[in-house]
Amino acid sequence: MVSAIGSQVSTLAFPWLILAVTGSPVQAGLIAAIRTLPYLLFGLPAGALVDRWNRKRVMILCDSGRALALGSIPLAFALGHLTILHLYLVSFIEGSLFIFYGLAEAAALPRIVSQEQLSAATAQNELVYSVSELLGPSISGVLYSLGNALPFLADAVSYSASICSLLFIKTQFPAPIRSGSGQQGPKENEVRVSAPRKLWLEIVEGMQWLWHHAVIRFLALLVSGLNLCSAGYVLIVLVLAQQQHASKFATGLIFATGGIGSIVGALITGPLTRRFSVGRIMITASWFWALTWLPFAFAPNPLALAIAIAAAFIVVPIYMSVQYGYRLASIPDRLQGRVNSVYRIILFASQSVGLLLTGVLLQAIGPVFTVLVLFVPQFVLALAATLHRHLRHAPRLSEVQSSS
Repeated sequence: MVSAIGSQVSTLAFPWLILAVTGSPVQAGLIAAIRTLPYLLFGLPAGALVDRWNRKRVMILCDSGRALALGSIPLAFALGHLTILHLYLVSFIEGSLFIFYGLAEAAALPRIVSQEQLSAATAQNELVYSVSELLGPSISGVLYSLGNALPFLADAVSYSASICSLLFIKTQFPAPIRSGSGQQGPKENEVRVSAPRKLWLEIVEGMQWLWHHAVIRFLALLVSGLNLCSAGYVLIVLVLAQQQHASKFATGLIFATGGIGSIVGALITGPLTRRFSVGRIMITASWFWALTWLPFAFAPNPLALAIAIAAAFIVVPIYMSVQYGYRLASIPDRLQGRVNSVYRIILFASQSVGLLLTGVLLQAIGPVFTVLVLFVPQFVLALAATLHRHLRHAPRLSEVQSSS
């Protein structure tokens, strides 16, 4: 949670700092897009490599690297040598290590908790991120007001907490596993081998598995589409807050209300997943996602903008937790890294496009029309989810079975 709060602090500080230096929404969108660019470059091989490596060790090394990268920003700032290129480079490095960490984390979770606990575990993960979304932006506003480089120093320090917590994980993560013969579940038919296959063959296997799973294939397109349209909400809110003459501290509080909404959503995720099917939750959440986007365009003051963000973020932990839990429960353990890498490369590619698109639209037509333009594809995606036969019949999370 400490590390997640630190990440929220620096995530908001990056576009803030770029806007302060350049005054360009396009540049602010570009630095956020650069953080997701590594997924296009390394996403697929990263998934295959995570399936080969010790997942706990991967997470520790990645957090160590991210701490050093973020820590270089306040150091360069103190020495008077901080440049835009440096910020771009740190964003790229942080994004690259985030890939490996995220895939290792996702692949590790089904081994740390039982199948019966997986739904609760993913909901608790979303609660952690919701709390970070509540506290991170307001802390970022305070730190940024005190010094431009302080949010990045705080994030660098927060990674040490993550490293310490990872060291205390007692679960053993075995070395590479490959499927043997037979029709048992993934843990029954795993066998160890001394020499892995060619990397590209393992990548293709993950891609084929995702393509042939109708629900997860559609969820990848649905979530990435909604993410494309909403990825640049930070830029939109920053511009709207500036137009409404909100202070940096007030702007941080506006973003913090998203954390309040996220906590509400995370708390009701568990009861919802126990009572309703994955299909019903995802379809309803898709409509809620789209319809709560519109109020951004009509918020007349910072208070109304804060309320709109709080309402919109109620659905985020529900949406993300349910599709995440469904994915982890469905994918065999031996394919967790590879399938999740394919899924996430689609997701983050859309995020990169969405950030750049939002920056361009903001500069061309302003924040109000940007919100209205981006609402249209969200409406279409919600309608597509309603009409998708396989998604409508997706069972409850507790009933999902891993398919080999």
